[in-house]
Amino acid sequence: MQELNYDENSTVFNYKDEVISFKCELQENLQKAMREFVEEHPNWDQYRILQVAIAGFLMQKGFQNRDLTRLYIGNMFSMNFKD
Repeated sequence: MQELNYDENSTVFNYKDEVISFKCELQENLQKAMREFVEEHPNWDQYRILQVAIAGFLMQKGFQNRDLTRLYIGNMFSMNFKD
């Protein structure tokens, strides 16, 4: 099974944003599904998927923050919001 690549992808992050790395274990079927999705959608990568998933989860749970919304929408639609 292919391991996740933990190298930073600079296209995902705004230069003024702070980046915090973390390791997490994924179930094999989740990692396989994510790998297959990335192979079929080359404009997505594991970082973008995880950022969208976490941001979407927080928004669904009622956390409201303009920066979080920008991150979610920006990653979902490949937008880069500049202040």
